[in-house]
Amino acid sequence: MLAATAAVALPGPAHAAAPGLTAAYSATNYGTYWVDKYVVSNPTAAPVTGWTLEFDVPAGLTVGTGYNGTVTRAGNHVTVVNAHYNGTVAAGGTTEPYSFWFIATGTDAEPLNCRINGNRCDGGADRAPGAPTGLAVAGRTTRTVSLAWTAAAPADFPVAGYDVYRGGTLVASSTTTAATVAGLSPRTAYTFTVRARDTRGNVSADSAPVTATTLDPADDTTAPPAPGNLRGTARTSVSVTLAWNAVTDPGGIAGYDVYRDGTLVASSTTTAATVTGLAPLTAYTFTVRARDTYDNASPASAPVTVTTDDAVGAGSYAKVGYFVQWGIYGRQYFVKNLDTSGAAAKLTHVNYAFANLDPVNLTCLQGVTRGTTANPQDPDQGTGAGDADADYARPFSAAQSVDGVADTGWEPLRGNYLQLRKLKAKHPNLKVLISIGGWTYSKFFSDAAATPASREKLVRSCIDVYIKGNLPLYNGAGGPGSAAGIFDGIDLDWEWPGAEGHAGNHWGAQDKANNTLLLAEFRRQLDALGATTGKRYLLTAFTPADPAKIAAGWDITHADGTPSVFDSLDFANVQGYDFHGAGSDNSWEPNRTGHQGNLYGDAQDPYPFTFSVQRAVAAYTGAGVNPRQLTIGFAFYGRGWQGVTAGTTNGEWQAATGAAPGQFAEEAGTRGYANLLAMVPGCTVYHDVQSIATSCYTGPGGQWWTFDDTWSIGQKTAWLKQQQLLGGMVWEMSGDTAGGTLMNALHTGL
Repeated sequence: MLAATAAVALPGPAHAAAPGLTAAYSATNYGTYWVDKYVVSNPTAAPVTGWTLEFDVPAGLTVGTGYNGTVTRAGNHVTVVNAHYNGTVAAGGTTEPYSFWFIATGTDAEPLNCRINGNRCDGGADRAPGAPTGLAVAGRTTRTVSLAWTAAAPADFPVAGYDVYRGGTLVASSTTTAATVAGLSPRTAYTFTVRARDTRGNVSADSAPVTATTLDPADDTTAPPAPGNLRGTARTSVSVTLAWNAVTDPGGIAGYDVYRDGTLVASSTTTAATVTGLAPLTAYTFTVRARDTYDNASPASAPVTVTTDDAVGAGSYAKVGYFVQWGIYGRQYFVKNLDTSGAAAKLTHVNYAFANLDPVNLTCLQGVTRGTTANPQDPDQGTGAGDADADYARPFSAAQSVDGVADTGWEPLRGNYLQLRKLKAKHPNLKVLISIGGWTYSKFFSDAAATPASREKLVRSCIDVYIKGNLPLYNGAGGPGSAAGIFDGIDLDWEWPGAEGHAGNHWGAQDKANNTLLLAEFRRQLDALGATTGKRYLLTAFTPADPAKIAAGWDITHADGTPSVFDSLDFANVQGYDFHGAGSDNSWEPNRTGHQGNLYGDAQDPYPFTFSVQRAVAAYTGAGVNPRQLTIGFAFYGRGWQGVTAGTTNGEWQAATGAAPGQFAEEAGTRGYANLLAMVPGCTVYHDVQSIATSCYTGPGGQWWTFDDTWSIGQKTAWLKQQQLLGGMVWEMSGDTAGGTLMNALHTGL
């Protein structure tokens, strides 16, 4: 069998033979097998770079190993993409001596339907579909004519659709054997023909014509009655399906028109319609009018108000996992691990962390590989940093690849992004978002959000790079559209608007209003793109647990007359961890232990301000935020101190001498959950039922660690369901065990 690799789509349409490459077949008999070869030739006056050969295997022919090309096979269809050394065919030249060949056994039959770069291998023209037959008038109104016809016979390619013409002018297109031509004048005769169009754009001859005369509105001036019993029958986060009772009219009912706030949003020839392009968790009011064949419109029906669903649907829960770009290094955690651990089948969203902002242009930064500085207090630690190599240029081995296929190093997309594309192909319901910012990359958000022009520029750049996939060229990877379709939306991780974050971050009181406006600009541009692609793009944000930081940077209520960020967001991921910890440079709470992700407050907590998941969520819901727009964060890692005495609380809230040794030298006080289990032996686990928090204490070195485990996850998921929250978010996936212990607990709980 031929080796598997990614399939390559046919190029764009062309009816007649286009100047380009040809491919000549030959077979040499070696007794028990044949060597079948295709020599690619370039009869043009300019070199051609890149070729894709396709053919079908006839019955009786067995195809073996192929050479001088990368091959994939789907059923009996074979696709061959040039190797890196024979991809350019000189003007007047051929691929010899490196033409594609393969071992063949069985019958010595030539493969069928040979194509090179979409054209016939012999350079001949495509055969167009047959002309449609039986064109007839199916209905008329004063301004429309409905037509129907018999399907056309395909030739070289399947029929993709039909085009209706009036006097040689295209007036309608359809993927079925019917179409309605609108915008006509009353009591006027029109002649129509229809042509079939195949998947490559080859167009048939015209059908026999048909003539129809539109109706005269003076013949009927009586409107039909208003439809009754308008009701919502289904909803999603972005659509509402409506139904109503049919009405009758002596002249016949031509259709129904659905209005939202007086604006026409859908039309139907049945008693149901689906209105799309809506926002989640938003109330919409609709009416419907009947329209007879003389275009008399009925009065509006009684209105109905329907609220769209949340981002994941009633009865379901979001499970959002952060995948960190740098996990492929010391952690040796690849996109493939999301699959092999079982996490990908349980997650609803993957947030890829992180994208940076260009410090000069204030746009989304890509195409650079520059590490952060070692000092976590360096105000320029993340300035200009990025890792295009990990993102889309680094070749991965077969063992590191989601589908077990190694990168050759010549693909236009490699690295984590290609693996995310493969992961989505394997788990088509999984949504992937690009996370912009984070602790180290939030320095320039305040500047980029400062003016309407700077906001528009930032958002446009982020959508261009990540949603449209126009990556900058880097080490032979990237280019226009190279990452298209990978990211389903944007996750904004500004830490923190209007408040201090990483050392050196730019921030000020103006950030709160500008944050709201920035999110609104993301929503506006994402929706504008969605109007052209037919897809709604997600917009989420990582938001703080600290009520002071919420007040400083996040408009979460309409009480003061300002817009709310939740008008733009599909949902927010509320920080549910890092309530306490000792930083790697001992700059953050080194002298006392404390739970990092407790659900409730603890009466023994000696800190001046009590953090808890419950208190964080209450800050949002108390301001009127819909609970189904909130997830809470779960830590798949622990924070630890050393020099801790057990006291009477097994190390809880006790004095410490600093951060415990971490999983990595530069990350003292932090260990992934799996690493914590393996590398802190003898750490006895304790469950605080008052605060719902897990910790462990070990005598040697006096280490005390705070983390989530299956018990605390079970308790928290039960609580968030009781509070009717949207779900849970994980920072970050590499901390889990190889078998996905914590992810399994989150999935079971939700």
